[in-house]
Amino acid sequence: MGRLCRDPEIRHTEGESGTTIARYTLAVDRRYKREGDQTADFPQCVVFGKGAEFAEKYLHQGTKIAVVGRLQSGSYTNRDGQKVYTTDVVVEEQEFAESKAANENRSSGGSSQAGGQVSSGGSAPAPSAPTPGPDGFMNIPDGIDEELPFA
Repeated sequence: MGRLCRDPEIRHTEGESGTTIARYTLAVDRRYKREGDQTADFPQCVVFGKGAEFAEKYLHQGTKIAVVGRLQSGSYTNRDGQKVYTTDVVVEEQEFAESKAANENRSSGGSSQAGGQVSSGGSAPAPSAPTPGPDGFMNIPDGIDEELPFA
């Protein structure tokens, strides 16, 4: 899961069974960071067909997505005669990892914080129906913990 570093590069193959190919790079934060190490990785992703058409239409720089795929390594000889090794994520599934409102709020410079309040004790008021927060996700009201089977 990460954010697109730039808009996807789109290509269309020719021929009777032409297909769309999209390439993009994700910025993926490292969960554990050691001093002096980089804090993110930048896997190259490639997606074909309908997934590439989706990327062309809906994905752009800064969009947070989650992908499922397989690693594929390969090599080629560049124009200077040097062998170049590649590793790509061949994307099989991709989906948005944040709401459209959160993405728009982030890209417009606003801050997106999850709603929710912490109770200071005492009896909790009767839970009300959850309402969407500024990020488009539902907030769980105070006092509902007792009703959840996994709390």
